[in-house]
Amino acid sequence: MNQILLLTILFLGSIVFAMEYEEARHLLNRTGFGATPSEIDQILPLSYEEAVGLIINNMNSSPQTPSPDWVDESSVSRKNLKNLARFMSKEQAEAYRKKIRRKGREQGMELKAWWFQEMIQTKSPLTEKMTLFWHNHFTSSLKKVKSPLLIYRQNSLFRQHAKGSFRTLVHLIAKDPAMIFYLDNQTNRKSKPNENFARELLELFTLGEGNYTEKDIKEAARAFTGWMSNRQKGDFVFNQQQHDFGTKNFMGREGDFGGEEIIDIVLENPQVSRYICRKLWREFISDDPEESEVDKFAQVFRESNYEIAPVLRTILLSQAFRSKKNRGVQIKSPTELIVGTIRLFNIEITQYRQLIQYSRQLGQDLFDPPNVKGWPGGKTWITSTTLLARQQLLQRSLRGMDMFLERFWILDYLKEGPEMLENPQHKEALHRWIELSPGERLAKLHLVLLPTPPVNEMSLEMNDEIAQAIGEIILDPAYQLK
Repeated sequence: MNQILLLTILFLGSIVFAMEYEEARHLLNRTGFGATPSEIDQILPLSYEEAVGLIINNMNSSPQTPSPDWVDESSVSRKNLKNLARFMSKEQAEAYRKKIRRKGREQGMELKAWWFQEMIQTKSPLTEKMTLFWHNHFTSSLKKVKSPLLIYRQNSLFRQHAKGSFRTLVHLIAKDPAMIFYLDNQTNRKSKPNENFARELLELFTLGEGNYTEKDIKEAARAFTGWMSNRQKGDFVFNQQQHDFGTKNFMGREGDFGGEEIIDIVLENPQVSRYICRKLWREFISDDPEESEVDKFAQVFRESNYEIAPVLRTILLSQAFRSKKNRGVQIKSPTELIVGTIRLFNIEITQYRQLIQYSRQLGQDLFDPPNVKGWPGGKTWITSTTLLARQQLLQRSLRGMDMFLERFWILDYLKEGPEMLENPQHKEALHRWIELSPGERLAKLHLVLLPTPPVNEMSLEMNDEIAQAIGEIILDPAYQLK
């Protein structure tokens, strides 16, 4: 009898249990921009652990959307413009400068439209979520850098290392030309050190406020003197003549440190892992980190030598992430709202630039965050102005889509081709949908589209009212949550 019981326990313990529908939706929504019925159905047969592994393992390091044509061009330096101006009249020089500025603005718009297109079309939403996360962490802006090419390269850097080594990423961002121009390290010289990059390295990029001294900032700034960029080529340049090779006293250590040594000393501080994991908690779980759990994530981060994938996996597998109390407690960013709605309903976009205007109106202008601290997120996304703008945007997105929305469920399975229906799992899901009563269909729509029960009461009397029901659902306040 005991042997039978033991065998039964061993057998049951070896079974891989599939996920519940709501858990699958939650996982895909938090690691992407919104999950369609077919995407949810694709991971339902997997165990939760298998689904997490699949999402992380399938992250890309390069975009699938072709880059703008001008990314292979050289950027234009101000010094070069000044030299050209010597051979022009005053009027010609001013006209040429205006032409260059106009070209830069045009390329900036193309860059923003390109990223929106990549987020909408990517097969790895988590890659773009993490690229956006690092963009908001290691902040730079087009307005300050004035080179779409350098900002594009920085964006590529974030994507390439989205799940790689944070240690490597910090070292690379310190030599990134866009960052050098944004934080004025181009003017950081031994005769007059500029502290901007050193300050943000400690305050925003690694340790957080209160974990360093003003002297640490001054000494770190000396270590980064001479770290410059050739704007014409967009390359990192170490200017030995402008570098301070003297002894520095930094965080209790003494030596003729350069920038690399400063970064390595900072990364020895366990506060770095806690600071980054606290931000990752706010990105994936809730706005209120639990410090005891953050410490567990931080330990994984340190023990993996700052590899991002292991800590991502730990966060997604944690009870905090999976807890029902943390579902529907975060507000979608403007980018998540726009991209998620387009992906969810497979809306055809012909003018990606229009998305730039929408996002800017809602408070998130990609590549142009408000300041060095980036977008604060959370409840700051919602004001009386932006809430109205969000509702108007959603209403506009539904206009003329009645025929599509009525067939929403079926078209979702067909958007990649009729062969999708050869999948028995998809066939079964569609048959189940067809057999549902109007009330059951409404409940199913709530399950897919909302992370929490709707705020407003809804009813669906007939199956042909699906378009109206979907319209009401996405205008419900709960649709603003994730």
